[in-house]
Amino acid sequence: MSDQPIIIRRKKAARHAHHGGAWKIAFADFMTALMALFLVLWVLSNASKNDKDAIAEYFSTPLLVAMSKGDRSTSSTSAIPGGGPDQRFSEGERARQTTRPSLSGDERRHLESLKQRLNNAVDRDPQLRELKQQIAIELSPEGLRVQLIDTDKRPMFELGSANVAPYLSKLLKTFAPVLNELPNRIQISGHTDSHPYPGGDAGYNNWDLSADRAKASRQELVAGGLDSNKLLRVSGMADRIRFHGAGPYDAANRRIEIIVLDNRVAERILSQDEYAPEEPSAH
Repeated sequence: MSDQPIIIRRKKAARHAHHGGAWKIAFADFMTALMALFLVLWVLSNASKNDKDAIAEYFSTPLLVAMSKGDRSTSSTSAIPGGGPDQRFSEGERARQTTRPSLSGDERRHLESLKQRLNNAVDRDPQLRELKQQIAIELSPEGLRVQLIDTDKRPMFELGSANVAPYLSKLLKTFAPVLNELPNRIQISGHTDSHPYPGGDAGYNNWDLSADRAKASRQELVAGGLDSNKLLRVSGMADRIRFHGAGPYDAANRRIEIIVLDNRVAERILSQDEYAPEEPSAH
């Protein structure tokens, strides 16, 4: 036999080449996140103060309130409800919620019924039915809010003036006898968009225009039969309160707001104590 040694050659397994590109995927993810960050910073740098306030309020809203679609204004300004010595103490938060004005059961039923009658008055008239998308009627803590809203194609007033469009005149005169059915006091406010007048604040401006439009709406309601003794307040708000979700120059900001006031709200206004907290009811 030969003494030649036996040599065994083992073939090495080839390395998989695709592992070498894993860093590229991680780098792409990093660049995408970085781009998103810069986009957010750019948007925030160009946002208005109102938009920034809305974003801040969104992130400060407690999660439970947001998930249940609760009323933000009844919640604490902190994500942790409290009002006492530590975050578990919620007595102060309860007190805040119980002092918020709310409609009584009877008042709510009366105003809900009035809302239905106003909607029925619109539905009965073919011309007024065309305005239905420009009429928003809803219950609020102050009472029943009726908003008559402009669109670019069908404004409620002539451009830049308080001259009432014929269809708004008819709508207000239709609403007048229905509003008489409840003894509740009424307030009217005019609102504009943020387009400025050439003369600036020193001349005729959005304050004047909104006030003139509110007064013109009052005249149409009274001409339609509204008892003028029911009117408690007529005011112009300029562009200070935007329509929900509208930008500063949107047509929806140009609107007339009529509120059939809850009796307790009207009493507080008359007593010069509008912002005083309600006395807790005795049980």
